[in-house]
Amino acid sequence: MAHQTITWMSAFLCLAQVCSMPMPCQLQRHLVGTTHSLLRDMGGNFPLECLQDNKVFIVFPATAFSTSGPPRLSSSGAKAIYETLKNIDSLFGTEDLPTMWDQQKLEYFQNIIYRQMEESKCMIGSVDTRDYLVRAKVLNTYFRNIAAVLKEKNFSYCAWEVVRKELLYTLDFILKHNS
Repeated sequence: MAHQTITWMSAFLCLAQVCSMPMPCQLQRHLVGTTHSLLRDMGGNFPLECLQDNKVFIVFPATAFSTSGPPRLSSSGAKAIYETLKNIDSLFGTEDLPTMWDQQKLEYFQNIIYRQMEESKCMIGSVDTRDYLVRAKVLNTYFRNIAAVLKEKNFSYCAWEVVRKELLYTLDFILKHNS
């Protein structure tokens, strides 16, 4: 009897493994929203003592996220968002992060960014490269400029607040303009 039960359980587990639904290859909008909320809440309002540093102007790459046709995210638009998440992950991979931010929210933010990247890696091969090359160039310039601000200001708290403000705008734009 025990042998038969084990056989049936093994067959069931194998069948469940084979028939499990594959993960869809797409970004999860609710995670982008969670990322935005965590980034916003980890530092609160832009600090008054950083207003002088807020005069930095970084051209926002709206064209990297634009879609043509119906309000559906194109594969290269989704890849642009994926690349944005990768760049955010890279920026926040430094050890010079502000200690004034809520460290628990910062850690959760980093984990959600990483999770989104892992779950949407499958998009890499499904991109219309003609369209994406232009998007990638604009995104690379944008994130190089953001990194330059951090480096120029020695990774100061105010420099990070400028970066946080820029990234909040970026995530907000993605949420409003891509479905």
